[in-house]
Amino acid sequence: MVLGTYKEALSARSTEQKILDVSQDGGIVSALLCYALDEGIIEGAVVAGTPDDDWRPIPTVVTSADEVIAAAGTKYSMSPTLSALKTATRQYGIEKLGVVATPCQTQGLRKAQAYPFTRFVADKIKLIVGIYCMENFPMASLDTFATAKLGFDSLQDATKMDIGKGKFWLTKDGEESGLAIKETHGYEQSGCNICMDYVAEWSDVSTGSVGSPDGWSTVLTRTDAGADVFKGAVDAGLIETKPMDDVKPGLPLLEKLAKGKKDKNGKVREERVKMGLNIPAEY
Repeated sequence: MVLGTYKEALSARSTEQKILDVSQDGGIVSALLCYALDEGIIEGAVVAGTPDDDWRPIPTVVTSADEVIAAAGTKYSMSPTLSALKTATRQYGIEKLGVVATPCQTQGLRKAQAYPFTRFVADKIKLIVGIYCMENFPMASLDTFATAKLGFDSLQDATKMDIGKGKFWLTKDGEESGLAIKETHGYEQSGCNICMDYVAEWSDVSTGSVGSPDGWSTVLTRTDAGADVFKGAVDAGLIETKPMDDVKPGLPLLEKLAKGKKDKNGKVREERVKMGLNIPAEY
């Protein structure tokens, strides 16, 4: 299956306006973390926090709904989020931890949970929320998009970043400027070209905008833990849902992109093997 194993696929969005006001799409990541914190399912979470003045994401430990909301929004430069795991468990003393992770980070977490010498941290992870990711960009690439491609004086002029409708978007003074995705190819991190996972297949629940209407997110519940948290948030009235069959473009577009990443990057992996280069094993 190109989307990995999952229990249910739904289009969803938060019912909390304060989350929707700052979220990228349907605010599902924030809604799930807020619910899990309020219900004691987790005591804190590691996230890619609010970027610094140079748009570099800062790994952040959040322990309240307000902190979750303050860190909301997608970041398109790689955040070393997992570097904050020890901070969360040792400095904060968190025994039940949530993590928001990209597909590659999710694989690393699952491997850590399988290896005895990392279990003292990994076993405290109770919820992994995965985010769809085709590729990620170094800061120098984002600066090039802003200045050389879109005519900004500086990347710091941007107030929001987004990817959708075939373009990479930067917002400045309330106005969006778009760069065709095809023009971003070659600027991504090299490691992204051998990743086979678009939809965070090893997470407890994964989410992203593809497949759902504007302002909504496509959610795939994958494990019992993920399904329970998502259902709990829905039952509590914090998330509203629609069947994927009732929305456009629906799962076919998500499946197309996930398969496209596997096919394209699978060829790159084959080429690297022929060259005698090592590549990470698929999990």
